[in-house]
Amino acid sequence: MTAENKDVAPAARKNLIKYGLWAAGAILAVSAGVWGVQRFWLTEHHIQPPNELVWHNNLQVDLHHPDVLIESASLSKLPSDLLSIPFLRATLTEDFVFYYENNADRLGLIGSLRRIAFEHDLTLRDNLLETLLDQPASIALWHDDLGKLNHFMAVIKLGGLARLLEPLAKVAAQDTQLSITDFSQLKVGSEAISVYQWRYGANKQLYFASHGDNLLLFSDIAMLYDQQAVSLDSTQITSTLLSGANPWPESFGLKPRDGGADKGAEADKNTPPLAHRVSVSANYLGFGYQRFVPALAGVRFEMSQQGWQSYLALNDQQQGENARFDFNPVWKSMPMGASFCVALPVSQSVPAYLFQRIDAIDGDKAAALPLALNGVSGLCWYPDSHLYSPLFVSQLAETADAQTDETLVGIFTKVIGAREKQPIPVESSNKGQGHLWQREASSRYGQYPQSEARDPESLLGNQFFRVSLARHGQMLMFSLDDKLVNKALQTRDKNFPPLADVLPPQAVVPVYMAPEALSGLFKQEVFASLPKSVEPVFYNAAQTLLLPKLSALAGQQRYALTLPADTNTRESWQWLPLKWQEL
Repeated sequence: MTAENKDVAPAARKNLIKYGLWAAGAILAVSAGVWGVQRFWLTEHHIQPPNELVWHNNLQVDLHHPDVLIESASLSKLPSDLLSIPFLRATLTEDFVFYYENNADRLGLIGSLRRIAFEHDLTLRDNLLETLLDQPASIALWHDDLGKLNHFMAVIKLGGLARLLEPLAKVAAQDTQLSITDFSQLKVGSEAISVYQWRYGANKQLYFASHGDNLLLFSDIAMLYDQQAVSLDSTQITSTLLSGANPWPESFGLKPRDGGADKGAEADKNTPPLAHRVSVSANYLGFGYQRFVPALAGVRFEMSQQGWQSYLALNDQQQGENARFDFNPVWKSMPMGASFCVALPVSQSVPAYLFQRIDAIDGDKAAALPLALNGVSGLCWYPDSHLYSPLFVSQLAETADAQTDETLVGIFTKVIGAREKQPIPVESSNKGQGHLWQREASSRYGQYPQSEARDPESLLGNQFFRVSLARHGQMLMFSLDDKLVNKALQTRDKNFPPLADVLPPQAVVPVYMAPEALSGLFKQEVFASLPKSVEPVFYNAAQTLLLPKLSALAGQQRYALTLPADTNTRESWQWLPLKWQEL
């Protein structure tokens, strides 16, 4: 590795690993496979899938459609209630609860409240913040440009506690941390509502407004502006929230947490309200590539008197595409030993659109390509590989012929590769009954040193990937890690056991998780990104704090997440129970 690369590699690798960790936790991880390919061919062509969300504010977030919605009868109980899940209790332990009870932002707000009460001689309850967090609340979150959920808007039902906030409103004009903003367009009916700014901690800010028994909090005043003007869309939704209505559950195809029923179910007036409900949109889980999996709408987790349940939301057919849920061909192609896997229906038309945009194939072949794919794909991570080099498997709808291989090698040649000293040719070969295409591509994250290349003098970098694409019958296999593709070919030739052997037969399995292998993969990647000589502090912290959690994770059972056998899409936001089956 050159001196220049040595300086930037640790930080850059951390970003890759962070991205991989998020992908491993997401139901929509098929889109991350597209990200892996995109590193080589979409970036150079500046292709961005169209965004279907609509925003009318400076943060460019759609306030009507949150990425994540947390609804709770008591926010203060949510961390401890999460530990009632055996899997999380063993891996997170009580430290998870202690972290949120001693969070820096929470302590900063408590300290600020105490200072305001002391300097202005106010009578405020010492546990005012705890009291507010113990009320019913809804929190909507949106991701920023880096993918972090940094933007939020929350509404808390005060239930008669509004009078506790009156002393704060009276001193806002005289305090150094608490002030009234000059935003005057927020109204509920004809009543003007003041918006307050609360500065705390290290240059952090919180904005809030209240009306009746509703307290509205949000992270940034930019939510209320569209360029230099007031956003009418933002003021409309904030007024709706302050009036007591909540439009956010409907954006997930749900009824309010404290009553009603989801789509496909009748309301039961005798059913007690849920304690907590966490809903996550596919727009967030998809890392911007949700168009590749149009059948997937989101996931949710909710706690009732029976405990926690998981659900998967599906969308109806789009643009004439019929979502398929027969994942058996994918699982029969995936080699045994995976850490984490997902399989989902993927769009048949978007890949053709992208290939045409980058001139990989001409218009006539692009029009025919959707007919050649059956719309089912899968993605697996393996402990002997990396988070950024999973194995991607898809299926052709029809029997392949010479024209199919010609199209595949044409696409592979066009879009796979890196800038090198000399052009690197695509190598074609036969492996058993499969056809294999490979091209070496320089990358500082590559798994091979330059000396192992077929033509080391042609490579620009000191490391490289041997990017591989294979076809075995109607199955397509792709990975940055050629060893995974070779093992998949052996699996198709029945020389290596498939993952299907450990999955429940005749079940619709979209997710497989092997905690022991996943723990080993995380451990390998984390410490590879934290060399002891470069990051001694973080290295020691990971040894002390992370290793025990990974050891606890390794002791958990393997799981297959299953859907009902008759799974089909009939409407948008069709929620289906997701069963965690121990293997």
